[in-house]
This record gives sequence, structure tokens and C-alpha cells, in this order.
Amino acid sequence: MGVDGRLRAVVGLAQAMAAAHTPSESVRAAARGARLAMDGSFAAVSAWERERGRLRVLVNEGERTAGEEEFPSDESYPVHDFPEITEFLHERWAGGGGPHAWVETADGPGNRAAGLRRRGRGSCVVAPIVLHGRAWGELYVARPAGGPVFDEDDSEFATVLAAVVAAGIAQNERLEEARRLAFTDPLTGLANRRAVDMVLDEALERHRSDGSVVSLVVCDLNGLKKVNDTLGHAMGDRLLERFGSVLSLCGAMLPGALAARLGGDEFCLVSVGPGADAVVAAAEQLCTRAADLDLGEGVACGIASTGDPIGPVKSSRRLFRLADAAQYKAKAARSGKPVVAGRDTAVLPLADAPQPGSSERRRFRGRAE
Repeated sequence: MGVDGRLRAVVGLAQAMAAAHTPSESVRAAARGARLAMDGSFAAVSAWERERGRLRVLVNEGERTAGEEEFPSDESYPVHDFPEITEFLHERWAGGGGPHAWVETADGPGNRAAGLRRRGRGSCVVAPIVLHGRAWGELYVARPAGGPVFDEDDSEFATVLAAVVAAGIAQNERLEEARRLAFTDPLTGLANRRAVDMVLDEALERHRSDGSVVSLVVCDLNGLKKVNDTLGHAMGDRLLERFGSVLSLCGAMLPGALAARLGGDEFCLVSVGPGADAVVAAAEQLCTRAADLDLGEGVACGIASTGDPIGPVKSSRRLFRLADAAQYKAKAARSGKPVVAGRDTAVLPLADAPQPGSSERRRFRGRAE
């Protein structure tokens, strides 16, 4: 491949990574682009997990052999099996050099050469991926036994490709962080209202198509204002964080449930699949644990589930309105247990009544439908 071909390959790799929508798509695009650019038969991208002292393979692309999965669940190699990584990190680079790829052949010593022979490959080029000034992982490209052996020019080119891959990974990490923050409450780490709306809309589509039970638990944390006024907002934040942990713990009783903070002292759980009785049991556990917190005054919970007799639910607004009405009743009665729409016959008329006036603490979300 001439200079123009290599330039096109670099551009193509960068564009493919930029077009990726997920981290898996991004690393696959990196491996595939590098394999094609290097005229290899196989490529892999691995991440260095410092805390575990290992290289974990993220993707295997190209002609895979027995035992090599495209996206392996746990293919990893102890770093001490690859001393050249340590040499690069602690000697070459620390001594003032830059990240540089190197070539290994099947007739050489060490674990990489043994791996090449075991998989019928003749040579490979290994390029460190450096991110934010630190070794992030490696790009690995191999050719089959009997094929052309990589040379010094190839290692120079692989170094360039690894830099492009690093830039793509950095961009995707920034995008992933932005996406995460867009759907996360910064104080508690739970999902936010935007995430709840999206999940509920998708859940109700599923309910309409296959009858899956969709349940919403709305929680109002009691005593937050008193904690803020008497102990300060730092302690109020602590109460919110601790209740968020309790909500997450109880939500784990419902496989796939989403725990979220709606804002202020309002939280919720969205459950898709488990029956209404399981949701009620989780909410009862939540009320018990919240009452045992050393801050606050427990929680008021309302539940609305398509598994109970609540009538048709055409939108998330309707489910919110029913759960809000149930929570409102629990709050007014100072109930230590959740109030469940449909099981408590007063909730549906309350949800369908005109919205309370401005003197009321709560206005039900949405409108009756």
C-alpha cells in the first residue's frame, strides 16, 4: 500500500470510529480499520486494566481461530506474561521516548510468539494506545503463517494508526460521558426525569404489544425541608444520597427496574415485567428501610401498575397521575406502607378529579386521560 493508500486508510479508520454509536462499535471499527490498513488477517484491541494487572481483549476482528470471540466476555492476559509492555511503560517512554509499535514473529521467544504459533499466525505488530498521556491499551494486528512478515515501516505506520485509534476512543469516551450525564442525577447517581420518560414510553409500547406489566412507584421523601432548615443543606444532600442508595437496593428486587430521582425530594422506580405483587413487596421494603434512616421521616409511596385494575393506560402521563394520586393519599394519611392505585378504591377518583388549586402542595402530572 503506497502513501496515498495509507493516508486513505487513516482517514477511513477515523471516519468509521466517528460514525460508531456505541463503545463496542467504536473498538470494532478501530480493529477492522487497522487490519485493512495493515493488510492483516486479524486484529484486536485490548485495554490495560491497571487495578487487575491485565490486558483485557475488547474485540477480535478478522479471521478468528477456535476460542476467539468477536466480543469476548472475559479474555484477558496478565501483564507479567508480556514483559515488553512493562519495559515500554517504565523504561522506553519514561526515558524520553514516545509510544512506538514493535513487530513480533512466530519464530521468536516469549508468549506472543507462542500465541502466534498456536493460532497459525506468522507475525504481528503491537502498538500501544496512549490516552491522556497514559497507556490505555494496545492495538494488535497479525498476518497468517507464510504471509509477508511485518517490518519497521509497518511498525511506524501502526504507531500512527494507534494514535488515530486513541483519538477516536477519547472522543467516544467524551460522548459516552455526555450521554450518561444527560440521563443521570448528579447528586445521587440515579437516573433523572429524562431517563424515566424515555424508559416509560418504551415500556408502555411493550405493554401494548405483548401485555408486559409496567409499574411505577412514586416516592416523596419526608422531612427533607426540616433537615435542610435545622442541620443544613449538606445534611439534606446526605439524606438524598442515602435514600437514593436505599431506593437502588430495593429496586434490585425487581429485575431490570430503573431507580430515579425526579427532582427535589421526589424519586421513583420503573418496573417492566415483574407482577404487581412483586412491585408492592419491593415498595414495602423501601418504606421500612427509609423509616430506619437516621435522617428524615421516612417516605410516602404510591404505586400504579398495569397489573392492577386501573383501567387503560394510554400514556406515561396517565401512569404518573395514578401513582401521584396514590402517593398523595399515602402522604396525607402518613402511611408507613405504599398506597396502591386500584387496590385502594379512593385513588382512581382522586386521580381523575380536577387538579388541586395552587394552595395544594402537589399538582398531579399531566391530565386525566
